[in-house]
Amino acid sequence: MFANLIKFNIRKRMLLAYVAPATIYLGFPVLVYTTTNQVLSNFQEVERIENVIRHTNNMSAGAEQMVRGLRGYLINNKNTDFLNDFQTGLELARQSANSVESMIQNPEQKERLEKMLQLCNQYYESSNEMMVFLQQNKRAEAVAIFNTGKQTKFVNEFVEVNKQFRDIEVNAIKQATAKTKESLVFLLWAVVFASVLLLVLGTIIAGLISSGIAQTIDRAISSIATSSTEIAATVEEQERMASQQAASVNETTTTMDELGASSRATSQQIETAVVQAMQALNLAGGGTKAVEQTLEAMATLKTKVQDIQGQIIELSEQTDHIGNISTVVSDLANQTNMLALNAAVEAVRAGEHGKGFGVVASEIRKLADRSKKSGAQINLLVADIQRAINSTVMVTDEGTKTVESGVNIASETAVAFAGVANAINNVVLSSQQISLNAKQQAIAIEQVVQAMNSLNQAAAQTACGISQTKVGTQKLNEAALDLKAVL
Repeated sequence: MFANLIKFNIRKRMLLAYVAPATIYLGFPVLVYTTTNQVLSNFQEVERIENVIRHTNNMSAGAEQMVRGLRGYLINNKNTDFLNDFQTGLELARQSANSVESMIQNPEQKERLEKMLQLCNQYYESSNEMMVFLQQNKRAEAVAIFNTGKQTKFVNEFVEVNKQFRDIEVNAIKQATAKTKESLVFLLWAVVFASVLLLVLGTIIAGLISSGIAQTIDRAISSIATSSTEIAATVEEQERMASQQAASVNETTTTMDELGASSRATSQQIETAVVQAMQALNLAGGGTKAVEQTLEAMATLKTKVQDIQGQIIELSEQTDHIGNISTVVSDLANQTNMLALNAAVEAVRAGEHGKGFGVVASEIRKLADRSKKSGAQINLLVADIQRAINSTVMVTDEGTKTVESGVNIASETAVAFAGVANAINNVVLSSQQISLNAKQQAIAIEQVVQAMNSLNQAAAQTACGISQTKVGTQKLNEAALDLKAVL
């Protein structure tokens, strides 16, 4: 499972980080609601049983009042208060039985209630005969009936049935209380388990997201470092080639100066014209080779600059990807912060049971704030890298233009050297026209000197562009190091 999670991209991991805690958070209230309803139902059952016990106690109290009234009236039939107590006790027993009848759900308990009410009525009916004798002042007959033990039998049977009824109801209260305790314990463990699960899940998903971002940025840093190394090597090669080009240009300029002096002295040194022309021809050949080498170096430099430009464009695209990732991280941090805030509000509403949610929401909110700060730092670094890349692109474009200009100048130099070689050959072949050739050489040499000056300026511009490229590469390396330090 964790292997499959690692294969997810950062967007899917962030979605999982939002959906998984939200699912647990939304499922837990259902569990709390169900358990709370069960506890409330148990409380209602206990309340019902307590009402049943209360009414049956009233019924038992009414029966006891009947017994006390009968015995008191039997002892003192002159006192009618005992007779009133007897009647009041009967009414209390009957009213209590009628009130509790609708509350009883167990059929056996209903039978016991009817039995107790029946015993009360039988006790009342059996006592009427004694009441009549007592009202007729026949106390001895009434006492004789009492001594038969019939009333005592009713009372004992009533007490036994009432005890059975009460024991069953008390056991029902114990069972309901036990169920309530089990529900509350289950709810407590559910709260603890959900809190731990949210904490562990949040930690795991945060680790997966951070590892994915770190790996992505690390790959980008490695790519930047590799590109920077290649750019640095290319820049060093360009510096070496530019130095060689400048030396060749200086050497060619010196040769052209000597050739100009030789041309001016041609009219006075006719005898040595051929020798000097051959020397000039050799020097021109060397200049042609130097120009060819310059052309090859310019072509290689142009290819290198184009490769650098392509790598910089690819690096810019990777930087944009890093910016997009940072934006996604910031958005997720904002959403997670809102979710943590909502969870904190719900935890406050839940009261004592929501303290665990409050702690989890606080930790998630801190994590969201840290993610948001890291995203902001990454955005700043990406902006610095983008500016460095844009500067490097501009310098590379200038270098490409400079190389193209150098190639054109080198081509013109090659053409000029060809003209010089033809002129020297004409001097060797036609010494009679040496004066005219000397003038043509002077004009050609002047053009070559101008071309050399232009080539020298182009070489200086190329060196400047290479220096700027080197500075941009250093900045790119520094930005890569800063980005790696963030990790």
